[in-house]
Amino acid sequence: MTDPAQARTNGTAVDQKVWFITGTSSGFGRRLVTIALGRGDLVIATARSQEKLEALVNSYDTKLRDNLRTIQLDVTEGVESITRKAEIANGFWGRIDVLVNNAGVGYPAIAEEGGSSWLRKQFETNVFGVMDVTTAVLPHLRRRRSGTVVVIGSRSAWRTDIPGSGGYAASKAAIHAITENLAVELASFNIRVLLVAPGSFRTEGILGQSYHLSNQIADYDALRQASHARFKSIPGTEKGDPDKAMEAVADVVRGEGFATGKPWPDVLILGNDAAADVQAKFQHTLDLLDSWKDVTYNVNFDSQ
Repeated sequence: MTDPAQARTNGTAVDQKVWFITGTSSGFGRRLVTIALGRGDLVIATARSQEKLEALVNSYDTKLRDNLRTIQLDVTEGVESITRKAEIANGFWGRIDVLVNNAGVGYPAIAEEGGSSWLRKQFETNVFGVMDVTTAVLPHLRRRRSGTVVVIGSRSAWRTDIPGSGGYAASKAAIHAITENLAVELASFNIRVLLVAPGSFRTEGILGQSYHLSNQIADYDALRQASHARFKSIPGTEKGDPDKAMEAVADVVRGEGFATGKPWPDVLILGNDAAADVQAKFQHTLDLLDSWKDVTYNVNFDSQ
């Protein structure tokens, strides 16, 4: 823990970071709260359930609780409400140093059966919710010309060939693109942006959403049944250790541990499966570019 005798600014030690983390009732979010507190930092934990937030607070000893604040927040509740809560969060210790957009959800469905309503529901949390939280917090970071924005994406942005996962993969691909763009737009304000792309990690409640079965189309019966069975078989078999993953994120944000002496990564890919999927996707794209180069490079206007 940080020595209380250290110099302090706005009630915080100068080497402490103030983290604002969404989706902290379980999974990556809860682990990151514990890790940040363990490194002597200050944390504002948010989640949809007030009851789960209270349970989170009660899971720590008194010394750690002093460095923890909570706010009930649903990332889909609207930007005006989230902006008010971001103001409250900034007031706890006079600043926010690190925003972690962790809250997310996956709604498995065959694309035609789910349709656009299923896709909108998926984007509401994973894209629009992330943007609402980000735009609510960014004014506080820009004001100080300092800060870090972390977005938890997914290797699914590159692994789009799994039946039933199209909407989730699309939402993650969208937020990946937005995050990479934010990195450019925020650079002049000394705000760093980190996109985290994990593979499969063994967190509680993963794939907890029910498979979309209310609009079954007979032609998809075999594919849907196989896809549904696959999703049900995954929990508990993941190779990824979520504690190690979030320790790595904390290392990068704080520039210590694994990240000591390394340049800012922009994108942090976590897990053997994620690495394999990224390599396969880009190799396939490069192979296509090579095999179709006679078309690719021959569609400009003829030289005059």
